[in-house]
Amino acid sequence: MTTLYLFGSAAPPVFEVAQVIEEARDRGWDVCLGLTPTAARWLGDRIPELEQLTGHPVRSAYKAPRDPDAWPAADVILLAPATFNTVNSWALGLTDRFVVGVVAEAIGKRIPTVTMPCVNAAYVQHRAFDRSIAELRDMGVTVLYGEGGFVPNQPGERRPEGYPWHLALDAVEAVVSGRNTGRHG
Repeated sequence: MTTLYLFGSAAPPVFEVAQVIEEARDRGWDVCLGLTPTAARWLGDRIPELEQLTGHPVRSAYKAPRDPDAWPAADVILLAPATFNTVNSWALGLTDRFVVGVVAEAIGKRIPTVTMPCVNAAYVQHRAFDRSIAELRDMGVTVLYGEGGFVPNQPGERRPEGYPWHLALDAVEAVVSGRNTGRHG
């Protein structure tokens, strides 16, 4: 069974993570859920339900070095939704948060990693964002941003079609099956 680390940042699509876990499990994956501290706060009352759904503890902080790892090793990682802060922290190697630390280390461990940002059109005007996207792609991360991935919306806008989770799961499936779709848009 393929082990998927599903990581999420504090953006509205994180509230849909239970459905994403179910879809991933339907695809035959063992899912371990990691959240940024703010996303964990947002989902606080749902954490027990999410742990039951995955069969693993939900993590949002580093474990102590002496503690055993509660998760199996990752075969693939999906970080979605990835906020402006998470994308920039990751590209810069700022690993004070568990989720960012794991995906930063995954590059060196050569664990296939897919990410799909969730940022609004105001944030992407900041020059650091495009540099961060380019940096992650240069390091081999499959970034679903732009055409064929997430396209920024206006601040406060919610699209009727919602966040394109299906694109992220399909990209993970392609990576797992060896049909790596490459670095997207």
